[in-house]
Amino acid sequence: MFKNQPKGLFALALANTGERFGYYTMLAIFTLFMQAKFGWDEEAAARVYAIFLAVVYFSPLLGGYVADKIGYGKCVVIGMATMFLGYLGLAIPTAPDATGMAVMFAGLAMVSLGTGLFKGNLQVLVGNLYDDPQYADRRDAAFSLFYMAINIGAMFAPSMANWITGKHLAKFGMVYDAANQTPEYLEALYSGYGLCFGVACASLVLSAAIYFACRKWFKHADVTAKQVKKEDQQAVELTPKQTKDRIIALLLVFGVVIFFWMAFHQNGSALTFFAKKYTNLSISGPMRFGFNIFSLALIAASVYTAFATFQAKEMKNRIICCLSTFALWAGAVALFLRMDDPIAAQPSDFQQFNPFFVVSLTPFSMAFFAALEKRGKVISAPARIAWGMLVAALGFGIITLASISLTSPMDLGNNTQSILSPAWLISTYFTLTIAELLLSPMGISFVSKVAPPKFKGLMMGGWFAATAIGNYLSIIPSKLWNRIPLMYNWAILIALCLVSAIIMFALLKQLKKMTE
Repeated sequence: MFKNQPKGLFALALANTGERFGYYTMLAIFTLFMQAKFGWDEEAAARVYAIFLAVVYFSPLLGGYVADKIGYGKCVVIGMATMFLGYLGLAIPTAPDATGMAVMFAGLAMVSLGTGLFKGNLQVLVGNLYDDPQYADRRDAAFSLFYMAINIGAMFAPSMANWITGKHLAKFGMVYDAANQTPEYLEALYSGYGLCFGVACASLVLSAAIYFACRKWFKHADVTAKQVKKEDQQAVELTPKQTKDRIIALLLVFGVVIFFWMAFHQNGSALTFFAKKYTNLSISGPMRFGFNIFSLALIAASVYTAFATFQAKEMKNRIICCLSTFALWAGAVALFLRMDDPIAAQPSDFQQFNPFFVVSLTPFSMAFFAALEKRGKVISAPARIAWGMLVAALGFGIITLASISLTSPMDLGNNTQSILSPAWLISTYFTLTIAELLLSPMGISFVSKVAPPKFKGLMMGGWFAATAIGNYLSIIPSKLWNRIPLMYNWAILIALCLVSAIIMFALLKQLKKMTE
């Protein structure tokens, strides 16, 4: 799995892990922060959330254009510095007034710009490592590993936000209570949320340290098409027609995946509102296992040691990996047994399941497709994207079943109907994660492979621009949250995923011809 990969992959992946940890710590509580501080309802908070996500993911288009001119590494460094200043601005305590809003929006703008310079260009550096024929056949596996590393940071983020918020409330003798709307409680709550932005600052410092310490491992990949001498280029020069066809093929894929991201990115809005309004947050029995992030982390690690047990060539290494697997499970169980029963969860806690499943399921995904490849059944990246959309429709089908007997938000008002088992949301996140693994890392790998050399940064930015449009459109379910029956909301998302899958399947042959 990790064998025969260039060292630069691990350095860039770890640098991205730190940055994503801070970003998702902030994102886990962002809508809740705005509601607590400014008194906004779900629609208003979701609107800002969607606009922010759209700008964050659209800015790599600008960042890629700039990087194609001045270099990918330079943009990555400038991006880290800009993001740091943005998170620092968000962490500054302000009053819940016009000045506080202005400071928040300024910080969000800096985070968005910095992400645009950092995110896409770091992934271009990863892709450039695999332009070397020695590593070319490991590109898809590399991006699966890279994506897994991103989600290690994302996995711990909600628990960090929960822990910081809980500790801060405890200073005032309070605990999290979704129904408590007193000014004293809300002030303590949003000031606790504000501390989470400071975590993002610290994580960026760690990312920068990793990036600079290991720069020599990937320095050779930090070159644009203009910087590489013609005699050193290993890729075949594309004709104008080939360049045009590849760009059109990528644009077709970008256009289709917009609708996937519109449906998928409900974790910080509609699915969080669902957790807050309808899910029983008093967790008891075996279900508590999923709400201890350290138990989850040990289980995720055990997946890799278990795979290593079967992949190790020497008996000694197999025994070590096998014992490590049992030790990790023992540690996870020990942590579970020390938990209170019941425990009080927060709505943001559910966001840790998606990255946990990404980390845990990545080895299974890689092994599955590797087995198919050995049998001569190679599934292309566009085909995986199409299948991912079908699986996403199934995921929203699960939450639809859970919503059958529920009072719609428009009738529920500010009240809660906290009757559902957390298993419904966890199952939804599990299914959506399978869809994500089929689509996201493969899409990034496809872009890095197909993009014309002169437009690598711009095309990687195009992938994120499609994500941005989808993120912005993700506001639609939130705008409809208090206006239509709950099941209709989910039905819209299911329809989007199904239509997108049908379109992608219809384009497969055309995409293959255009990218050969």
